[in-house]
Amino acid sequence: MITVLGSGAFGTALAISLASNGPVTLWSRDKAQVQRMQAEGANTRRLPGVSLPAQLNVTADLPPMSPGSICLLSVPTQKLRDLLIEHGRALAHCHLVACCKGVERVTGYGPTRIIAELVPTATAAILTGPSFAHDIARGLPTALTLACKDAVVAQSLQTALTTPNLRIYRTTDATGAELGGALKNVVAVACGVVIGAGLGESARAALMTRGFAELSRMAVALGAEQETLAGLSGFGDLVLTCTSEQSRNYAFGMSLGRNKCFDTSITVEGAATAQAVSEKARKMQIEMPITDVVVALIDGKLRVSQAMDMLLSRPLKEE
Repeated sequence: MITVLGSGAFGTALAISLASNGPVTLWSRDKAQVQRMQAEGANTRRLPGVSLPAQLNVTADLPPMSPGSICLLSVPTQKLRDLLIEHGRALAHCHLVACCKGVERVTGYGPTRIIAELVPTATAAILTGPSFAHDIARGLPTALTLACKDAVVAQSLQTALTTPNLRIYRTTDATGAELGGALKNVVAVACGVVIGAGLGESARAALMTRGFAELSRMAVALGAEQETLAGLSGFGDLVLTCTSEQSRNYAFGMSLGRNKCFDTSITVEGAATAQAVSEKARKMQIEMPITDVVVALIDGKLRVSQAMDMLLSRPLKEE
């Protein structure tokens, strides 16, 4: 039995896909939402038009977990700590797979480190890569990276989480996988700004390329492997997130570029991650000009025209 904690769009989509392999439990803390999903046979708020399969059980009661149980944590990175503080005892000795992308604002930690700190008896892993919830829920194919420092557990999780439409690759480089997924969100915000401001496709392509160099520089300094960053969890996810309005981070950036308001109820992991990474980079003396500009735009300290002038006037150098 696989349990998914978090009934947002992505958690629901993963649960739907995994139910093709066998029974899955989808947990939500929101009892009213659970009742709606049970009555409607769908998550109409997050995934309209997609029915829940018979093998998927939706509940507001956390099921009992036995040692070695697989539990996917599909909540925003900024809320992961609270979830584990509340339910950590029930999740002890489980395989906990983070399905979120970001860096915790206060600590600068990634999801696997948060898990290791709060549930030390559990095995921490992360599932990440180019994936939109609506695509997964509709059975459209994609490939994801499953990262876990324990190679044996990684192999068992790879087998358990592979479905007819989800091809899972594994790695022991959890640092690279989670940083690739987190830092590309910052670049996606920047690319959204470029398109929202009408600066063109060429400018976006250039920014994506330099953004990848920037995220790689930071991630490698923190222990990531360059090969991981060039894979699904880094470059692959970067391409998807920087080119589609389905991406919340990209859509948020577009609103900044157009000087329009953005729905504050929508989670934008790239905003908090940009602030956390900018502070960490400053302490480590690592240049992160795109990240710094994103932070300044979010804080209202720069206009888009000023931001572009800053990036274009940087000293000339070799690529």
